[in-house]
Amino acid sequence: MNGTVSQRFELVEIRLPVLMTFAGLVAGLLAGMLLAGGSAIDSVLTVTAPVGTLWLRALQMTIIPLVASLLVLGIVQLAGAAQAGAAARRMLLLVFGVLIASGLVTVIAMPLLLQVFPIPEAASAFLANVPEGEQQVPGVGDFITSLVAPNIIAAATETAMLPLTIFFALFAIAITRLPESQADTLLRLFHALANAMLMLIGWVLWLAPIGVFALALGVAARAGGGAFTALAHYILVVSAMGGFVLIGAYLLAWFAGKVTPLRFARAMIPAQAVAISTQSSLASLPAMLDSAGRLGLRQRTAEFVLPLAVAIFRATSPAMNMAVALYVAHLAGVDLTPTQLAAGIAVALIISIGSVSLPGSISFVVSIGPIAIAMGVPIEPLALLVAVEMLPDIMRTLANVTMNVAVTSAVDRVGEEHV
Repeated sequence: MNGTVSQRFELVEIRLPVLMTFAGLVAGLLAGMLLAGGSAIDSVLTVTAPVGTLWLRALQMTIIPLVASLLVLGIVQLAGAAQAGAAARRMLLLVFGVLIASGLVTVIAMPLLLQVFPIPEAASAFLANVPEGEQQVPGVGDFITSLVAPNIIAAATETAMLPLTIFFALFAIAITRLPESQADTLLRLFHALANAMLMLIGWVLWLAPIGVFALALGVAARAGGGAFTALAHYILVVSAMGGFVLIGAYLLAWFAGKVTPLRFARAMIPAQAVAISTQSSLASLPAMLDSAGRLGLRQRTAEFVLPLAVAIFRATSPAMNMAVALYVAHLAGVDLTPTQLAAGIAVALIISIGSVSLPGSISFVVSIGPIAIAMGVPIEPLALLVAVEMLPDIMRTLANVTMNVAVTSAVDRVGEEHV
């Protein structure tokens, strides 16, 4: 096939009980608060703790096979896009620049923000399911040699996410160099694996109201009403990192697209309104095309760049996913080294390609789990935090949609200069 894959694979659509999960969280917190300090709490926790742990383990077991399949399909799609012409290559350069900057901003800003607004003490109750034991921090030499796993099966057993991510990224690139018949066979395999794993994680997440209720009850029994404060703090801090991406979109449109911030803001109002109401970049695509028209961008540029951006680009992924991992690391008292932060950014960048267009809850697990594992950060708190993802997801969609149009304006401007 020599470099391109023409066949487009569609993943199964999974509809998740997001509101029910949120209701399970609130109900669990309220029940825990009512039972806290009473004689019945120990008996209740004897039943609910194993239920929560079982659901958490079911969530964890889906991460590696789902990430592997989505990563292969996403990178193959990206490789195909890179051969679509000069405009596609300019767009991809911008996309990678934005994604890298997105992760770096969070690495710098998140610790500063947590110093100014410390995590409430009640949030320590989120760590109840985290196994005790000190994390082994590799040196620079060990980190470099760990990038390549001599045994990929052993790496999966040890959940060594960075070498696994690198392996499957290289595997996907190798697929694009195969003859078309062989590439299609492998892609059909990974497509089927991805759909099967999406159905499996969909079943697990359908049980999220029960699992989250059980976990939240234990958290509230230890933290009391402070659990609500802790979750509110988490939502605001993580959403703030998405806010930086949103601001970056206006700056990109201004400096690269030559569109003044006021004009850009006015043109973006319809698309942003749809983004907030639907929390879906795909559903916002018609409104994004309308905003591009209001900005006077060339129709052929907008009709090419915006659908491609919806398919392969999620600007907030490195910023907000790294923010969640850094929040949990700070909460758990994990001091991250530069090599661990570099590993997190690398995984965040690659994983963002494979998690585009997934429902928020699935994307949360698929994207942040590997980042946390690669950085040596506990992933157990993610099982509870997924219940409130619907709120930060508003900022994710708002910033993603705005950045998509900003990138379109920059590509259109550069295209004009090359005409």
